[in-house]
Amino acid sequence: MDIISLLFLLLLAALAWFWFDSMRAHEIARNAGRRICDDAQLQFLDDTVAGTALKLARDKSGRRVLRRTYRFEFSETGNTRLEGQLVMLGDRVESVTMEPYQMRPGEL
Repeated sequence: MDIISLLFLLLLAALAWFWFDSMRAHEIARNAGRRICDDAQLQFLDDTVAGTALKLARDKSGRRVLRRTYRFEFSETGNTRLEGQLVMLGDRVESVTMEPYQMRPGEL
């Protein structure tokens, strides 16, 4: 096997890893968004998240991991569409921010 074929196979393997890792992170983010909305008694709209940013970062142990940012939409009444943002560091949720929303009576 020549060096060009070996490099091509390594590139192909790296792309496959990135694709599978991205799909796994997307699924974790979608489940986290749904769970956050359910806990706050909000509607998780469209049952999906959309990736908006991708960066290299370091986790608590100093390893380089991917920091992915996702956006999602939610509603408190069904009449509005508000936006939330979910940041993942590797395969863990790092932070969640949501637009201010009106709480229903009895949630206090």
